[in-house]
Amino acid sequence: MLEGFVPFPPEFARRYRERGYWQDRSLAQEFAQAFARHAGKVALVDGDRCYTYADLDRLSDNLALHLLALGLKPLDRVVPTLPNVAEFVILYFALQKIGAIPIAALVTHRYQEISQFVRLSQARCCVYPVSQGDFAFGPVVDRIQHENDCLRLRLVLGPAGPGEHSLPELIETPAPGDRAALRDIRIDPEDPCIFQLSGGTTGIPKLIPRTNNDYAYNSKVASEVTRVDGSSVLLLVLPIAHNLPLACPGIQGFLLNGAKVVLHANTRPAEMFALIEKHRVTHLKVVPALLIRLINDPDIGRHDLSSLRLIQSGGQRMQPEVRSRTRRLIPSALVQENFGMSEGVLMFVRHDDPEDVMMETCGRPVCPDDEIKLIDDEGREVGPGEVGELSCRGPYTLRGYFGVPEYNARQFTPDGFYRSGDLMRQHPSGNYIVEGRKKDLINRGGEKISAEEIENLILMHPAVQNVACVPMPDPDMGERMCACVVLRAGASLTLPELVDFLKAREIAKFKLPERLEVLDDFPVSTFGKVSKKSLAEMVASRAAAA
Repeated sequence: MLEGFVPFPPEFARRYRERGYWQDRSLAQEFAQAFARHAGKVALVDGDRCYTYADLDRLSDNLALHLLALGLKPLDRVVPTLPNVAEFVILYFALQKIGAIPIAALVTHRYQEISQFVRLSQARCCVYPVSQGDFAFGPVVDRIQHENDCLRLRLVLGPAGPGEHSLPELIETPAPGDRAALRDIRIDPEDPCIFQLSGGTTGIPKLIPRTNNDYAYNSKVASEVTRVDGSSVLLLVLPIAHNLPLACPGIQGFLLNGAKVVLHANTRPAEMFALIEKHRVTHLKVVPALLIRLINDPDIGRHDLSSLRLIQSGGQRMQPEVRSRTRRLIPSALVQENFGMSEGVLMFVRHDDPEDVMMETCGRPVCPDDEIKLIDDEGREVGPGEVGELSCRGPYTLRGYFGVPEYNARQFTPDGFYRSGDLMRQHPSGNYIVEGRKKDLINRGGEKISAEEIENLILMHPAVQNVACVPMPDPDMGERMCACVVLRAGASLTLPELVDFLKAREIAKFKLPERLEVLDDFPVSTFGKVSKKSLAEMVASRAAAA
């Protein structure tokens, strides 16, 4: 067993097997059946490139053999920071075939994040594009490699430079060895198949181990609730490694069902509309900020979007008016609100829910053995209709973050319930309503930003005496970050200066504050702590008046 991994207790594992949630097959075995059953069908479209199920099987086999020859082995960790391209999908299946574990990094991550992932996971391999915009990955990964002895292998999405191997060449060039050798690799279905990333409140993201057993079930049950079948077509524009686009049901669920996935690397509405019309897309994944942009774009009436059957929204709460306007503009599509977490439990609104339930709630759990408790600060269950912290356990909810036993002792109850930090109440229908969060996070268009992480960096600025980062409401992104600062005597600071300072710390762009408030002092609670609630209210008021 991988050191630092917290397995499901044996009595729960036995229950989940008996009830059919766990099939005791690796993801590689699950997809081997799909690749064989749907061999001639189109599985994946990336621009002008088109791949059948047989193509994905053959190319991922070939890449897997190359990776074995380069020294990767089962349970080795790999950090891919790739955009929405076919190479990510081929790499993902190749890693599953050799039992290596990808970390769900993003192409927007930079030195600060990538180096943390490598250090936390002791990754042996990084996979990255040559560049994104004006950012070159190679020099940064070279630096990380010199700082971490564990990192031995570097794959680049393009021509290889010194110390690199070209990912496209490894995919296409015949590999040494026989494909049959891959069938001899033994993968324990209870081992991790991926590390998703937490939206944790500390400066260091936590690694979420998802096992072969639980992640396969996660995608299968999400497929049922979203009515995915062999005729379904998914347009995927959200970041490809996130839990929702990858597995809820995402790439995994669609390909397990013989459906088709269309990849696209940006969220420009006109391009998305054209792809929906061209490929007769049936399913679309969005965050509310993206859906708001789509329904307000003038091009929405210039394309035939009648193939859309379901628009799946996650990441943050959607306002009823957005859902109503979408229904008027795209009457063929159900806007399906869902609440999910990379740690596990999924809640979906159902197709047959009453109208008021669809408008007001984020759904209910997808599995009969999803155990939900809403608890107060002392861990006691709250009364019906009262707000409490969501705590949960079940056949696809983790039992511990990777390698952080002290943190796990705080985040999990003694009987194994995960304390999510999300505040909810139960609707009379049995569905749930999100009421906020206990975690100190800013939810910018579905990307969760740790306030503490950015505050720690801002405190390094010589002009700053104290800082508190708070969310401010935004009609497009849901929330944006405002940095409230108390400056040292005689110092001055502007937002552009602060942004330039943070850029030099090499963090992802989406984490940069978008407003600065300079204050003489911070409001405090009755316990003497900085009152972020008061700060957020002040910022919201000032922003509205501006």
